[in-house]
Amino acid sequence: MSLFATKSIAALRAEAAAESERSLRRTLGPLHLTALGVGAIIGAGIFVFTGVAAALYAGPAVPISMMIAGVACGFAGLCYAEMASAVPVAGSAYTYSYATLGELVAWIIGWDLILEYAMGAATVGVGWSATFVSLLQLAGITVPPALAGPPFVFCTPTQTGQAVAGCAAAGWHATGAVLNLPAVCVILAITAILVVGIRESARFNSVIVIVKTGVLIVFAVAGFRYVQAANWHPFIPPNTGVFGEFGWSGVLRGAGVIFFAFIGFDAVSTAAQEARDPQHDMPVGILGSLGVCTALYCLVSLVLTGLISFRELNVPSPVVMVVERVPQLAWFRPVITLGAVLGLGSTMLVMLLGQSRVFYVMSRDGLLGPWAGRVHPRFRTPYLSTVYTGLAVALFTGLFPIQILGQLVNIGTLLAFALVCGGVWLLRHTRPDLERPFRTPFVPLVPILGIMSCLGLMLTLPLDTWIRLVVWLAIGLGLYFGYGRKHSVLNTERRQEEASRKSV
Repeated sequence: MSLFATKSIAALRAEAAAESERSLRRTLGPLHLTALGVGAIIGAGIFVFTGVAAALYAGPAVPISMMIAGVACGFAGLCYAEMASAVPVAGSAYTYSYATLGELVAWIIGWDLILEYAMGAATVGVGWSATFVSLLQLAGITVPPALAGPPFVFCTPTQTGQAVAGCAAAGWHATGAVLNLPAVCVILAITAILVVGIRESARFNSVIVIVKTGVLIVFAVAGFRYVQAANWHPFIPPNTGVFGEFGWSGVLRGAGVIFFAFIGFDAVSTAAQEARDPQHDMPVGILGSLGVCTALYCLVSLVLTGLISFRELNVPSPVVMVVERVPQLAWFRPVITLGAVLGLGSTMLVMLLGQSRVFYVMSRDGLLGPWAGRVHPRFRTPYLSTVYTGLAVALFTGLFPIQILGQLVNIGTLLAFALVCGGVWLLRHTRPDLERPFRTPFVPLVPILGIMSCLGLMLTLPLDTWIRLVVWLAIGLGLYFGYGRKHSVLNTERRQEEASRKSV
């Protein structure tokens, strides 16, 4: 069988429509799906990346960077929306690649998505832990440092030169901590919620999304009263003479940083098999969540840079810091900290949801063991893949520092985005007759712009990130040729067809 044999879209649709003990429960409507997207996107991005992009690159013009990043994500989002309506099956970019680019590419993307979803959840879990510890301190509760951080930290030569705390020399160093206990506990709690059922998980996420979105809106409205217009002048600070440091080049580089704050909308497509009307509801969930988050990001960043000078925003929690610095908003610190805790919590929920669904579909195709495809007889969720994913993510979250985890996420996501854009373009040529309830406009222009945006951002990533990706993919290819190719359902069916033809 060819390594690039594709799976029939008709077969994929039949699998999605089939009802059996291995099928998932269809309970999600457009509002649930939009909330899943918002829950995944609004997290570390709006609470951290906004300040970094403003202080180092774009200045008060960071809302323009937000809009540019939103447009770039929109290209990929439009392509995801068409694929989700044409191939309404769980699995996101993995399934779309299987239908358009072949089994080997599908495996690579499925393996690659682990970097986005599982490692993304682990990264956010570390950030959640730090925010939660801060919230407990407001209530007078102190968590021992030994139970609130990773046992080791990795220091780069640059950090050593800047005399970063704990980085006396480059390399790995012991921190004195035993385990990041809050991070482990939250991952295990979210895993339990996901096992119980998709309806309960979606409701839980929707409540959190409403709360954290409300908190950010209140911050923007309350903070706007105390904005000092002088902080917005000049709106685009003059370039320092170095590309990317303010000026229009800084606005563009800021967009590159902010782009990663939008990662997560694609997780909506992993729940396609649990949507009541996926052909209609999936595009609404994907594009709706992108639109809501882009508008909210622009509003919050505009107020943030108006309250204090943008040069002071390069801190881990810029929104919390601004609330502390503006006396009239001091009352809001517990609220915004709670909002950050909830916001990061819903991001982890959607990431873990996405990972377990990708494993579920890969198992159904025979590329992973049967364990990943087992569905709970009562809750109708892929409970074993959810539990194993949760345990692995809890282990990484408890033991590894955030910078190591975060470096594994970005490049895998951009690769998946680029391949989905390419898949839409290819499918328009190979299957022009295919029913598409949602059609990406201006094809091939939009897919080409999506591919160029993603590949361009990938090229800006450091060499060690590419090396990690190559090593990770090499491990995945070893598993594919050692197990997946031999047990592939598509491969098995084609071998049986060839044997039947020969016997005749």
